[in-house]
Amino acid sequence: MENFIVSALKYRPQSFKDVVGQSAITTTLEKAIKDNHLAQALLFTGPRGVGKTTCARILAKMINSQGEIDTNEDYAFNIFELDAASNNSVDDIRNLTDQVRIPPQIGAYKVYIIDEVHMLSTNAFNAFLKTLEEPPKHCIFILATTEKHKIIPTILSRCQIFDFKRITVADAKNYLKLIAKEQGVEADEDALHIIAQKSDGAMRDALSIFDRVVSFSGAKLTRQAVAENLNVLDYDVFFKATDLILNNNIPALLILFNKVLSKGFEGQHFISGLASHFRDLFVSKTPETLELLETGPTVNEKYKLQSEKTTDSFLREALSHANTCDLNYRSSRNQRLLVEICLMKLASINFDGEKKKALNFIIPAAYFVKSNVATPAAAVQDHELSKQTYSPDNKSETPKESIENTTKAPPPPKTTVKTPLMPIGNRQSSGLSLKSIQRKKDHQIRQMDVAINQEDLPKDTFSQAQLIASWDSYVESLEAKGRYNLAAILKIDIPKLKDESLITLEFPNSTNKIEVERQQTELLQFLRKSLNNFDIKLDITVNESMEKEFAYTAEEKFAKLKAKNPAIENLKKTFNLDL
Repeated sequence: MENFIVSALKYRPQSFKDVVGQSAITTTLEKAIKDNHLAQALLFTGPRGVGKTTCARILAKMINSQGEIDTNEDYAFNIFELDAASNNSVDDIRNLTDQVRIPPQIGAYKVYIIDEVHMLSTNAFNAFLKTLEEPPKHCIFILATTEKHKIIPTILSRCQIFDFKRITVADAKNYLKLIAKEQGVEADEDALHIIAQKSDGAMRDALSIFDRVVSFSGAKLTRQAVAENLNVLDYDVFFKATDLILNNNIPALLILFNKVLSKGFEGQHFISGLASHFRDLFVSKTPETLELLETGPTVNEKYKLQSEKTTDSFLREALSHANTCDLNYRSSRNQRLLVEICLMKLASINFDGEKKKALNFIIPAAYFVKSNVATPAAAVQDHELSKQTYSPDNKSETPKESIENTTKAPPPPKTTVKTPLMPIGNRQSSGLSLKSIQRKKDHQIRQMDVAINQEDLPKDTFSQAQLIASWDSYVESLEAKGRYNLAAILKIDIPKLKDESLITLEFPNSTNKIEVERQQTELLQFLRKSLNNFDIKLDITVNESMEKEFAYTAEEKFAKLKAKNPAIENLKKTFNLDL
């Protein structure tokens, strides 16, 4: 078997014209050699795999050949490569400075390439300073590093610095296309694009990934094969997830997320990819920003079509939810639940329901039981059973049984009302006013059975005596639970039936009124069930005359206690107590 040469070595550039994505640096170096304007100390810095060492070797060959590489001449004896990672001591630098003094035997220059120069120790840097500042005329130093910030400033000030940039996705893809053609490999545009993206701007990594993928799929590279081999989520997953979000299909969206997890992907990988997908949809909305997409032409068209289905407000809110989930993922104790809640919020953004949505609104599960939203196959049986339970045409059940079944549906989460913007003169000064509390409670009452048709609920008539009996039963249940404060407040006034379903209450002060309003959702739910009337409402008012009946001065309190127990007067005189 012949020895296999990896593409990173086989296709290593031999001249500046073969270097990918660094045209500004290669052009500068070529002109510097041609014009005899080359510095004696150069520093090549940039990310890994972008061509620093390659350019250093090409430059070293071109220096002695006066700008053109002559295949008949061998200047290898004039090129010295030093790995600073393993030769980082003062003694190694001293050996280098001793060699510098010897002039070249062939050619005009001796070139020293010091790779990973940031690994030198501080003492080694200091020992190298004098030689680097005033080297012999026949000597040129080329330093290469990925971490320029670790080099001491005195070294940086003595070098001409060249910053290498990351290889763009387009440049990497075009170069991979040439290599694939030379090797006889049929590769899809999208497949090469995924490889270029995965390399993260490093051409060496892109070539290594290319070799791995070719070994996996053979002479034909497809997008699906590359995505499977590199363990990356395909574009289709995010397009499908976005379609489900736009259709408010939470059950199918959760099933899709479960399939992603079953393939070995992490939840953060999925949610961060979904956030990037929303960003790409935002970019696709205008032709001017369409070029910011780092995808192939086929995928670009898909982004453009799906972006037309979304609105700017939806994408802004979706990006906020996804980004928040991504930031909180590592600190969460239940990471899967965090992502699932985020997906449910995303699918509820553009939901048009009966109730006004809050920022963290989630569509209740009862909606999917009643509606015709497509559910997973595993839930079809439960869906049919639920339809029988909630159907108003089901005559086999009594009204009371129907009510009990419908009330078992999980209630929607507590939400806060988004108040529309009003003119400055009509705005409320505080969000904690009595009117805002009342509106919030009324909104919660309307939401109690959002998935149930209100017209199908019973509205039986009841008498004042039935109301009093149900009211006393609720007060007793509060006392049994130890909620004596609320029970005492409800005993202040006797509820009065007005019209057919309106119950009026009067309290001596606003404190009592606010306390009852806070608990009226639970109270109304109890009364509606016990009286079999789901149209019951409360009208709570404050009567100042009642407040006078319950307000006593210190003297009045003492007189009442004295009437009950005359011995209190002796106690007051004995201890000389004040009222």
